[in-house]
Amino acid sequence: MAQKGFTRRAALSLGGGIVAGLAAPYFKRVRAAEVLHINTWGGVWERAAIKNLFEPFTRDTGIEIRPVSPVSFAKLAQQVRSGAYEFDVTTLGAGEIIRANQANLVEKLDNTDLAKSPPFPGAVFQNGASSHAFATVIAYQKAKYPNGGPQNWADFWNLEKFQGSRCMQRYASRILPIALAADGVPTDKLYPLDINRAFRSLDKIKPAVRVWWTQGQQSQQLLRDGEIDCIALWHARTLELIDQGQPVEIVWNQAEIERAYWVVARGTPNKDNAMRFLEAALRPERLAGFCRDSLNGPLNPAAFNHLSEAEAARMPTAPAYKGKVFEQDILNFGADVNAATQRFERWIGT
Repeated sequence: MAQKGFTRRAALSLGGGIVAGLAAPYFKRVRAAEVLHINTWGGVWERAAIKNLFEPFTRDTGIEIRPVSPVSFAKLAQQVRSGAYEFDVTTLGAGEIIRANQANLVEKLDNTDLAKSPPFPGAVFQNGASSHAFATVIAYQKAKYPNGGPQNWADFWNLEKFQGSRCMQRYASRILPIALAADGVPTDKLYPLDINRAFRSLDKIKPAVRVWWTQGQQSQQLLRDGEIDCIALWHARTLELIDQGQPVEIVWNQAEIERAYWVVARGTPNKDNAMRFLEAALRPERLAGFCRDSLNGPLNPAAFNHLSEAEAARMPTAPAYKGKVFEQDILNFGADVNAATQRFERWIGT
């Protein structure tokens, strides 16, 4: 029987490391064990995390952080079942964190300092540390709408007033609330979702949807190539295009916010250090830097004390947008998310 706590990382290191380890000074072997593996999205996101979260944590604690990408819910589930851990910490969205708790994939935070003395309201949710958020926004080609394009989801659905092709993400839990907002439901009354009404609303716009995008890069390329006129996509992808000089307009009104959370993989032998990282990752000055560089919005309100007004204006959680944006409420979804997703996929295919 394998010794408890023996991990895949440990197994991979045994081959050439035993002899060298025996010869190495004791303190070096101890230091080598002080490594935390964190699951990331790679790219700009990972670079922002390394600079603003990982390296400061290492300076404070001496614990090295090694990123593992990309983020994978399936890998989280697999490693918890097998006991072979490739990462100790990962980030999950609102829907995923509920699934993770239902499957008992993450460590509980009930008895942690983070839960007992939260640095801000909502700092802990479903055994996750509330870190940052992204938003699904409206973006449009300025050349197509020289007098201004859609300013809300009802406008986005208005194919007579704002003629042109549409594009949306192939992601049910994000699109169904938007469909209800387009149908006139106030954004503070969306949940629990009226699923049948949402699909009736989607029926109205379906003929104009040229592409149901599945990758962030794909959504950008469609705008860059001028293949679509108006799109629902992530705010960070839109800002990247604007920064590159693309003639695209972003609309913050009725942006749909989705939170992201740091979680600790259940059973990881690095649980204690992982918990230390979660606490450090919510520090306002570090979170501000991470969100500035990754184009996300901090969930710790104190982070905005470390951001300029111009920087905050690029973040969906900025105080200036309060009352204009709305958040997903997966806990109060109104239907089984998996069943709604399956229905959405069938609807797209018909």
